[in-house]
Amino acid sequence: MELFMEKVTELKAGHPLKVYYEEGEKIHDVLGELQGVNILKDYQQFYNLFNQLCEIEKRFRRKENQLFPYLEKHDWHGPSQGMWSFHDTLREQIRNIHDKINSREFADLPPLLDFLIQGINRLMHIEDIRLFPTSFSLLTESDWKDMRSGDEEIGWALIDAPVTYPAKEDYIHPSKDKVARTLPFETEGKFHYDEGYLSPEQVNWMLKFIPLDLTYVDENDKVVFYNRGEDRVFPRSAGIIGREVRFCHPPKSVGMVLTILEEFKKGTKDTAEFWINFKDRKIHIRYFAIRDKENNYKGVLEMSQDITEIQQLEGQKRLLDWE
Repeated sequence: MELFMEKVTELKAGHPLKVYYEEGEKIHDVLGELQGVNILKDYQQFYNLFNQLCEIEKRFRRKENQLFPYLEKHDWHGPSQGMWSFHDTLREQIRNIHDKINSREFADLPPLLDFLIQGINRLMHIEDIRLFPTSFSLLTESDWKDMRSGDEEIGWALIDAPVTYPAKEDYIHPSKDKVARTLPFETEGKFHYDEGYLSPEQVNWMLKFIPLDLTYVDENDKVVFYNRGEDRVFPRSAGIIGREVRFCHPPKSVGMVLTILEEFKKGTKDTAEFWINFKDRKIHIRYFAIRDKENNYKGVLEMSQDITEIQQLEGQKRLLDWE
């Protein structure tokens, strides 16, 4: 472990792995402060520290959408399943504490907080002895550089944005990156339209501004596209492109997703829909089987939409009221 930490120390500033450790130091600091707080006597201090700790969600998302996909490309799939489940367990514990805070059940908080802190410490121990050392040995410098671009989109927990990596003179922001990369699916002829003519640039604008989360999974179960809207319901990053869809969902929901794909491929079903409460919003999630003119299965379109305001509509609105 000491030898590995020496290697981490030698990494250039902004390297994704180095950033994980800088982030980890801050998380450990907050955990230590939380353990020293008497929740019942100094609730405000607890509340402030707990809100800081909740930023760990960004770390979870970077791992799930960035680090894990690159590990899968090197045939290590364990973190995408086991560690993602661990993340979800911690998320549930954080939600339970939020519920207790909202219901003012402060006396119930100490044991829940202790359990959460133990879980986070255990997770970070596994990161230190298994996840990060193995990632360091498996991933190439090119992998780390590409990963950093997606990390920018998700953000960091408890730290300011790190310096660019690679160095600024070599850095290209994800929105400006035009480098063609080898992908595990066919891209020829993707821009075909039944009616009308749009340039690729116009298509990109349309998909960016449409108020829907769209994800396209091809007939080989590979994620080939997602739209980059300004207000996505669920986070996505470039790491999922080319990834098997079964690794893009929490383990507890993978079975349902695979069932949908199986029925779509058999032709027994064409749609599936759900609606959930998410961060005080009502989210409508739909899956559509994509088929060609010969009814051959060509993939699935996943669409998520925030319908909170739509549900509240009443009567009619037939006039423009901008003023």
